[in-house]
Amino acid sequence: RIMAGKVKWVTDIEKSVLINNFEKRGWVQVAENEDWNFYWMSVQTIRNVFSVETGYRLSDDQIVNHFPNHYELTRKDLMVKNIKRYRKELEKEGSPLAEKDENGKYIYLDFVPVTFMLPADYNLFVEEFRKNPSSTWIMKPCGKAQGKGIFLINKLSQIKKWSRDSKTSSFVSQSSKEAYVISLYINNPLLIGGKKFDLRLYVLVSTYRPLRCYMYKLGFCRFCTVKYTPSTSELDNMFVHLTNVAIQKHGDDYNHIHGGKWTVSNLRLYLESTRGKEVTNKLFDEIHWIIVQSLKAVAPVMNNDKHCFECYGYDIIIDDKLKPWLIEVNASPSLTSSTANDRILKYNLINDTLNIAVPNGEIPDCKWNKSPPKEVLGNYEVLYDEEMAQSDGTDRDLRGRPGQSPGVKGSRARDSGKPVLTTWK
Repeated sequence: RIMAGKVKWVTDIEKSVLINNFEKRGWVQVAENEDWNFYWMSVQTIRNVFSVETGYRLSDDQIVNHFPNHYELTRKDLMVKNIKRYRKELEKEGSPLAEKDENGKYIYLDFVPVTFMLPADYNLFVEEFRKNPSSTWIMKPCGKAQGKGIFLINKLSQIKKWSRDSKTSSFVSQSSKEAYVISLYINNPLLIGGKKFDLRLYVLVSTYRPLRCYMYKLGFCRFCTVKYTPSTSELDNMFVHLTNVAIQKHGDDYNHIHGGKWTVSNLRLYLESTRGKEVTNKLFDEIHWIIVQSLKAVAPVMNNDKHCFECYGYDIIIDDKLKPWLIEVNASPSLTSSTANDRILKYNLINDTLNIAVPNGEIPDCKWNKSPPKEVLGNYEVLYDEEMAQSDGTDRDLRGRPGQSPGVKGSRARDSGKPVLTTWK
């Protein structure tokens, strides 16, 4: 059960039989050459690999592309739970990161919309809803992707209709197995051409303890096909509200050539020309800050198996005040392509990811220090290296504001010449 391994095929027939067998087990072949075959394992296959009853003992030359309990970050409810716990722990420690404003909101760690788990937090949700009864909320099943099962509400009656037991007035889910999260809807998204969009960014984590993560430079924006309106009459129109390609590709206005996508570099150019370079840099620094803080939030509970690495798909929404919000993190970001540019991007993403996980195409070795040379990073750049930050003495609990937070090295201000702490870039 390996993600990458050296294979000597005996015959073409044996090769085809093995590949068919792999595909049945949830493996996806992503690259092949004369000596190597690489397989990207599904989350279900990973579950089987690390299962107590049916699991396998991996050898030093076997590397897998998920952490055993990746769901601590990639399940919507667990991500929020871990971030809330992280905030509380920092508060107890008296960390300046957990500082709040006069309204009781976190100054530096307010990057996830107000969220409740259902059915567990139903009464808390009702209490919050009644504070602002005109608000809109978005409800999502915890274990689904591609926009499935998502709907918006702006009245308690809409949720009571299917979730309330009339006798006990307590929340009862239609399916006892399926948990939901309900989050305050970001109803003032930044619009371009009148349309809502979000960012899909790729982040590679090679180890959680110490934390070492890489940011992929070639992310993209996903646009809705229908112009955004906060009108309550359009709450059911998912072409207005959900950016998922799995939803948008069914719209009448979907463009199969560009796929409703922009590159991150195009977004950056647009923002620099309309809002200015300084605020654009600040926005991207805050996005990097969010990513690192979310990873730090789950690092203590993550099973940091030495055979594992993971490429996450981060979904970020930007509001009209240029504040970024973390919406969710995907364990299996789509590697299928909807356009020619998409295909090139994802091919490069897989290639660069494998070059970091298995440098120089050598036989994998889970004992190496997982710090590859700069020349193999491709389109990745080091986002955060906890070991290097601590050895340099620069990781002072990240006390600066987002955009002024210490990275792994010092730099100089462009104009003043005074030494300043680097941004997340």
